[in-house]
Amino acid sequence: MSAPIEQPTARRSGSPAAIWTALSLVYVAWSTTFVAIRVTNETIPPLLGGGIRFLIAGGVLLPIALRFGDRSGDRPRATHWWAAAVVAALMMFGGNGGIVWAERTIPSGMAGLAIATVPLWMALIDRVVLGHRQPRVVVIGLAVGFVGAALLVGGNALEGEIDMGGLILALAAAASWAAGSIYQRHAVLPDRPLVAAGMEMVVAAGFFFAVGGLAGEFGDIDTGSVSRASVIALAYLVVVGSWIGFTCYLWLLRNARTSLVATYAYVTPIGAVIVGALILDETFTVSTLFAGVLIVAAVALIVSAGSAAREPSGGDERGTGVEPERSLEGVRDP
Repeated sequence: MSAPIEQPTARRSGSPAAIWTALSLVYVAWSTTFVAIRVTNETIPPLLGGGIRFLIAGGVLLPIALRFGDRSGDRPRATHWWAAAVVAALMMFGGNGGIVWAERTIPSGMAGLAIATVPLWMALIDRVVLGHRQPRVVVIGLAVGFVGAALLVGGNALEGEIDMGGLILALAAAASWAAGSIYQRHAVLPDRPLVAAGMEMVVAAGFFFAVGGLAGEFGDIDTGSVSRASVIALAYLVVVGSWIGFTCYLWLLRNARTSLVATYAYVTPIGAVIVGALILDETFTVSTLFAGVLIVAAVALIVSAGSAAREPSGGDERGTGVEPERSLEGVRDP
């Protein structure tokens, strides 16, 4: 999962080769980060690992974005930092942190399916809390998606093979990320996406370290027992998840059709399940797989409804594309 995005309305057209290369990198990056989190957790305390990840990612990204950004005079102000703190608390700490903690006890692929419900939570918040009317196809998608979520929880509760606390926490993390995504739509943040992202990552690191310290994680860490695999996985989260995946995603938003970019929302959960099975030998019950099919189908309905409503007509490649992109932020980069 990554930081929120503000996008200009104008859209350039990238070459097909460049677009598909960037999209493939996004698919790979955000399908594999769930496994990387699981491996990191093996020998690094989860909150400490999350803090290190965001401190490095944001600490490098923010000064670079400020120095080489695409707009001048857009310096972070106190109001920007306050908004960044709220977004970081809900999305990165509540969302990503919840997933990191949940993956101590649930498979990485299960976490991927749980975080795939973010668009469902966002559509629900839009309708129930904010009172925004939703197209019929979105309502159908919500119904299908939450039936899938109920099956995911209920099926595993009956089978007793998955830690229910971890699974419910993962779903709560998705809801927290969705709430943060809704908030950031109107938050006062720097116009440059990378500047806002860097600020949020740095603030999020503070949350991770503070709560991790209160939880006693600093006393639990034994540097001699930290495995090479966990260190490599943590570096992978920083470089591939937070830098490569996010940068490619930003480029795609400016250079590719919204409907094409939005496909990551239902490709990456499937990828997370496959990668978990291949690398960690994770297995899933029939009810879990069926629940995953329902959730991914629901996300596809909601994404396609948002993209179709805003996709430019004819040969014009310009269009706002803002709302569908914003509504999917929680699915990426866990």
